[in-house]
Amino acid sequence: MKILVVGGGGREHAIVKKLKESPLCTELWAAPGNGGIACDAKCKNIPATDIEAQVAFAKEEGFDYVVVAPDDPLALGLVDKLAEAGIPAFGPSAAAARIEASKVFSKDLMKKYGIPTAKYEVFTEADAAMAYIKAEGSYPVVIKADGLALGKGVLICQNEAEAETALHEMIDEKKFGASGTRVVVEEFLTGPEVSVLAFADGETLKPMVSSMDHKRALDGDEGLNTGGMGTIAPNPCYTPEVAEECRKQIFEPTMKAMQAEGCPFKGCLYFGLMITPKGPRVIEYNCRFGDPETQVVLPLLDSDLLQIMLACTSGTLADTQVKFKNESAACVILASGGYPEHYEKGKEITGLENGQVPGSDVVVYHAGTAEKDGKLVTSGGRVLGVSATAPTLEKALEKAYAASEQIHFDKLHKRADIGRRALNALKGE
Repeated sequence: MKILVVGGGGREHAIVKKLKESPLCTELWAAPGNGGIACDAKCKNIPATDIEAQVAFAKEEGFDYVVVAPDDPLALGLVDKLAEAGIPAFGPSAAAARIEASKVFSKDLMKKYGIPTAKYEVFTEADAAMAYIKAEGSYPVVIKADGLALGKGVLICQNEAEAETALHEMIDEKKFGASGTRVVVEEFLTGPEVSVLAFADGETLKPMVSSMDHKRALDGDEGLNTGGMGTIAPNPCYTPEVAEECRKQIFEPTMKAMQAEGCPFKGCLYFGLMITPKGPRVIEYNCRFGDPETQVVLPLLDSDLLQIMLACTSGTLADTQVKFKNESAACVILASGGYPEHYEKGKEITGLENGQVPGSDVVVYHAGTAEKDGKLVTSGGRVLGVSATAPTLEKALEKAYAASEQIHFDKLHKRADIGRRALNALKGE
């Protein structure tokens, strides 16, 4: 099969590398791809959000199958447009992608179908939202932009002043553009966070191995929220008992709710969960593979990813094997200094050969890299994801960090404590 992966980040690189392992895959392309993906697939520089150009390219090249990885093209209906052109694709329809593209849609869905989540209200005016926050009188409070905001549209406000600033920035100053014209104000939940990605074919849902993301920019979970500074899998807080409760209370009811709403979910459904003292709660849904969760989940997949994806599209997931290795994985993100705010691009990256650490079984996934004058340079905030698998989490982290020491670029920033919380949980601390 000739396959196209839409997107150009670390998640897409992880998908490309896994698809390459399938005997069914004979030719692999990525659009736009990046400097590291170019080592594993042919790249065509088309923006992921240019729906018309992506469809035209898919038709012109005669792709047998397209994997739409990022949220924006899914929300814009790329899977629907490809279907109209007679090209099967992995990913939800635009109607089903609303589960991520609109926080209001997802929160209302959970309320209607009794899926456990945080208490919330929706507002379009800062004054009304502030009046509600004051009446509730509970801090911290969570304020979310309704639409897509590159994973940065969620603010945790510690007091009244912070809440007022957040609402003013979102609603009045349009900090997140149209995404913030409606906001969700919700109660702050406490407990360990768990990410669970799941394959879905509209009826059947098969969860992948659980993972733990590290969102804050600095060690000790300090600093600004980022798209993710590292991940580990499996997540020790996600016990078999919690998994069973999630299946009954959250996963299956979500699939049934989407069917009932006339937009069955096909593709990868991501559950952002919090294990609260009162049980698991949904913090958010995503309509696609998480980034950087994919960089630890897919290396542990023991089954053929392409066969699973095809089953999600054709509705035959119930008869398809989804098996994971009984190992651990860790991913350490190497970011540009100043990320997630201001950072420089174009810094030369050294220590890699063909995009990888020579002589190492650690995999380097490229998120923000480009080729310039024959050299590999930085082209984004999150630059590389150094991922390792091992029989234990401790060993996987050791390998990932050791390999990350071989890679250099000016102003490189990484957290030194990825996986520490998980290791403490494993020790019962």
